[in-house]
Amino acid sequence: MASANKTQPETKSVSAYLDQLETPVRAEEGKVLIDLFTRVTGQPPVMWGPSIIGFGAYHYKYESGREGDSPRVAFSPRKAKLVCYLKLESTGAGPLLARLGKHGTGKGCLYINKLSDVDLGVLEALVTDSYREMAKAYPN
Repeated sequence: MASANKTQPETKSVSAYLDQLETPVRAEEGKVLIDLFTRVTGQPPVMWGPSIIGFGAYHYKYESGREGDSPRVAFSPRKAKLVCYLKLESTGAGPLLARLGKHGTGKGCLYINKLSDVDLGVLEALVTDSYREMAKAYPN
């Protein structure tokens, strides 16, 4: 039997999580991102595991039998960087990333040192594109 996803939705308060962050700037940036992600998705923020704030959810099942649930889009205000979990492989993401500002990427991750490094309008467009793409890929 396949193992379950370790990152599950939790009942922990998002506000309480932000309030306990060591860096007050990260807590403020987290509040800005909550507003942005909520506006784009129409979904409330939910803690996924100890440090990921997710919006919406989808169920996946791989050919290997592994299956689980994940947020459609999410972010984590980590100490070193803000990490946004987005679908960056879409055709719409490339041009937006080119206009975003200072950032880095990894597989499904957008790394931002501080929100003032990026254009929030472009970030909102990226989150919108990612959320739509995830809804198409996983309509459940």
